[in-house]
Amino acid sequence: MQWIEAKVTFAAPDENLAAELIADIFQNLGTSGVVLDDPHLEPVEGWGSDAVPRPQKPAVTGYLPADGRLESKRAELERALAELTRRQGVRSTIAYKALDEQDWAEAWKAFFHPQPITAQLVVKPTWREYDPGPGQQVIEIDPGMAFGTGTHPTTAMCVQLLENHLKPGETVLDVGTGSGILLIAAAKLGAGRLSGVDSDPIAVAIARENLELNGIPKAQADLRCGHLVDTVAERFDVVVANILADVILDLLDQVPAVLAPGGRFICSGIIQSRREEVLEKMAACGLEPIDREERDEWVALAGRSRC
Repeated sequence: MQWIEAKVTFAAPDENLAAELIADIFQNLGTSGVVLDDPHLEPVEGWGSDAVPRPQKPAVTGYLPADGRLESKRAELERALAELTRRQGVRSTIAYKALDEQDWAEAWKAFFHPQPITAQLVVKPTWREYDPGPGQQVIEIDPGMAFGTGTHPTTAMCVQLLENHLKPGETVLDVGTGSGILLIAAAKLGAGRLSGVDSDPIAVAIARENLELNGIPKAQADLRCGHLVDTVAERFDVVVANILADVILDLLDQVPAVLAPGGRFICSGIIQSRREEVLEKMAACGLEPIDREERDEWVALAGRSRC
């Protein structure tokens, strides 16, 4: 399949907010994930001589299939960005580039290096080498065409909250599983039965491959395609979702039906300006706040079911 890379370079007073809003536009267009260029990101020690330089300007890149819907999606993207300029003062330019599927899957790999995300867990791409230190466990990951390398603060904070609150043998549901990284982290931390749901069948297939790569038995994990938790009938000890704030607000209406009594809900992908909005919705859905993580303008929250 042919793909069109749409790179939106932007300038805004609040770059993190602008990046989320642009990512939200891409999600509304049906993209599986985006690439974020952050010129302020400091490479971690040990990236090596082959590390790519930091980007010069902030940007969000999404990938559109080059099919009969391409022109309408381009027009919708451009209209949404113009509206973002009008409402939020986010100035942006778009650069389009044609890619084939192999280019799409390979282009970002130079940016992905081994990354410690908690004291216990290190995310390592399959094409890199890494010698774990004492007490470290390695998550092998190949995101392919799915969202989720583990290096973004929202993912790292989700994993930290899992590490804080997941008990051995507990069941875990990951909503918007992407590459499967949160399920793999849960398994490394001692979880029992795992379940993941994603609206993108490609992501489901990639998550299944990544779980197998990390030695997680097929019988332990159930992966399915669906919208939020519409296809989920069971209850879980922990429900985790690393998605955008608007989607979390919609998901919260359904969380009580899939969360076991006393279970924990962990969510991330929330910018600080929307933290209270999400906390209020959590409280309205019967969740008592028990923990939070904050990094680089992003927030992750954990709540416990009161019933």
